[in-house]
Amino acid sequence: MNPNSLVGILTTKEETGGNMKRALSLAILGCLAVLMACANMRGANDVPRILKGELKTKLGSPGVVLLDVRAKNDWERSDEKITGAVRMDPQTVDAWAYTLPKDKEIVLYCA
Repeated sequence: MNPNSLVGILTTKEETGGNMKRALSLAILGCLAVLMACANMRGANDVPRILKGELKTKLGSPGVVLLDVRAKNDWERSDEKITGAVRMDPQTVDAWAYTLPKDKEIVLYCA
């Protein structure tokens, strides 16, 4: 057996093994990053909810700001809109969220 070819085979296996270990390490790090990001996000279940009857009693109150955050097309096609609600584009929440009053109850609805 030619020793040069054996060295070539061993070198190729070592390089392949190293590449596989590197790829596996990157995949594990990627999964960990996603898990950490998800852990920091608040889920829909963490958001306080208000019942329809409770909202009805608060409508017109100066201490409540009601925001309709439906998509533009849904809002335009709908005949059902709550009087006093202000439509805000949910795609640009970062642009308007900071403008909301801190001393009022903010109620958002989308359906």
